[in-house]
Formats: sequence, structure tokens, C-alpha cells
Amino acid sequence: MPIQPHASGEHLDIMTIDQLDARLIALLTREPRLGVLECSRRLGVARGTVQARLDRLSARGVITGFGPDVSPAALGYDVTAFVTLQIRQFGGHDPVVDQLAAIPEVLEVHTITGGDDMLCRVVARSNADLQRVIDVIVDVRGVVRTSSVIALDTPVPYRVLPLVADVPRQVKS
Repeated sequence: MPIQPHASGEHLDIMTIDQLDARLIALLTREPRLGVLECSRRLGVARGTVQARLDRLSARGVITGFGPDVSPAALGYDVTAFVTLQIRQFGGHDPVVDQLAAIPEVLEVHTITGGDDMLCRVVARSNADLQRVIDVIVDVRGVVRTSSVIALDTPVPYRVLPLVADVPRQVKS
């Protein structure tokens, strides 16, 4: 398997998945509380096969978690926004990232290309609360400027199943 650099700088083994892997991932994505035995029953394979596949997919970084998906809106965070940051790059991105990670409303931080340096997905309880969150971000040492847009709706939420389904097809090509 080829080793490719990941966005984080670490090297990941690029893993080819087959149709059974794709079916297993899709099943657990739809019903994450299923046990290994029930997965094996539904997929028509041995329990040990399912466990071995899950172990291999996890060890290779294909499956990165089994935790529950939590809705920020259900917790009272009805506003989602994307905030771009320009930073002073005196110490690199890491010092800024560490401070952003300490802000609970910052859900994701990506380093990006273009005129800005970082993109953050943030949540807030209201537009007024979003201003408070942005003020906290602006106070982060190293942040020079921010720009934000508010998400009105999420017609296509974060997803990976189309990629998972496509990998075995591409391997056959």
C-alpha cells in the first residue's frame, strides 16, 4: 500500500477497501449501535471476519471513530458560521490552533490556501452570541483579521459514504 502525506503532516497508509468493507462501513454509518454479531448476520459473513475487518479499518485510519454524532442545534447552538482568519505567522499555525481548540464553539479548524490562513466552523446560540464567539477568536494571539459567513441551511451535510461506495468501483477500473 502506498504511503501518502496527510493534511496533518503525518503519513497515512492509503488503503484499498473492497465491497465487503464498503457494505460494513455503510451499515455502521446507518446504524452505529449495531454489534459485531448483528453486523455479521446482516452481511452474511462470520463474526470473526467482521471483527477483523473493523480492526484493520480502524488500525489503518479508515474508520476514525464510533462515537455518537451530536447535533449542536439540539444543544441550543442554532447558528453555524464559517470564519476565515488571517494570522501573523511568527510562530506558525500551531500556537493559534492550540488557542482556537480551547474555544468550545470552534468545531473545526483547517489551514487553507488563498488570501486567508485558516477556516473555522463555529456554532453559536444566536447571531448576538456569534459576535461574542468572533470577539473571542479575534482576541486569540496571532489572529490579525477575521471574516465570517453564516450558514442558512445544510442541504448536503458532511458525508463520506459516496466515497466509500466509489472506492471498490474505482479499484475494478
